[in-house]
Amino acid sequence: MPASPVMLSPIVSLAIAYLVGSIPSAYLAGRSRGIDLRQHGSGNLGATNVVRVLGGKIGALVFVVDIVKGFLPVYFLPRYTVTEHTQLLALALGLAAIIGHVRPIFLLWRGGGKGVATAAGVFLGLVCIPTLIAFLAWIVVFLLWWYVSLASLVAAAVLPLALLVTGVPMRSPVFIAAVLVMMFVFYTHRANIERLRRGEEHNFRRSRSRS
Repeated sequence: MPASPVMLSPIVSLAIAYLVGSIPSAYLAGRSRGIDLRQHGSGNLGATNVVRVLGGKIGALVFVVDIVKGFLPVYFLPRYTVTEHTQLLALALGLAAIIGHVRPIFLLWRGGGKGVATAAGVFLGLVCIPTLIAFLAWIVVFLLWWYVSLASLVAAAVLPLALLVTGVPMRSPVFIAAVLVMMFVFYTHRANIERLRRGEEHNFRRSRSRS
């Protein structure tokens, strides 16, 4: 008979999710080119700053890695964790991964990203179709105005609406989590919102026209 899989306690699974989220992909991408991204561009360790400083190819790779950091813990760890509340555990694992991205232990809890890509990975593992709708909104807004921050804010706001449209009730843990993540994204982008209001936010179309 095949051996039964090793089952983890929820605490161990949460720790693993946090550590996976803490992998500083943008920082490692910068170090691979001999620079500390915290001292270049916006200083943020997110895919947008990687694109700005290191180019689109490396930025796209970091973006994908950050999505995977949210997707993997949510999609796989609940299968190997002792729990009677799988959905709640998956949400907690997703939150742990997002916190790890924003406050990575490998960088002494400083200088993480803003959590948008990792949160997208979390919800991709939880509710695929609504997440793809939110991602489509991100693409449309970005192609119209070329502001990553604006696209991220719109996508975060669209996700709860997409959940409702696809039949997820407002009282469900996933919907509540989506609203909380939306609020968190708006909080982490408060400086971007102010720059958008002043017309000073980084615009990729203007950057390309100058290059």
